[in-house]
Amino acid sequence: MKINKIKEMSSPDLKKELGELKSELFKLRFSLATNGLDNPMKIKEVKKDIARINTVLRQRELDELKN
Repeated sequence: MKINKIKEMSSPDLKKELGELKSELFKLRFSLATNGLDNPMKIKEVKKDIARINTVLRQRELDELKN
């Protein structure tokens, strides 16, 4: 997911997407441990998306505190 798309989303949508990504990461890790993955790089992509969303949410939180 691109950072521009993340910044356009509202905070509740980002929190919902964050929950979905965390559950997807769990499923990916579980399937990697049990039977392997077709694309192990998918785990890295999902982790980066989670970090991007957390960063944008934190930036918004800090902006609210400043104002």
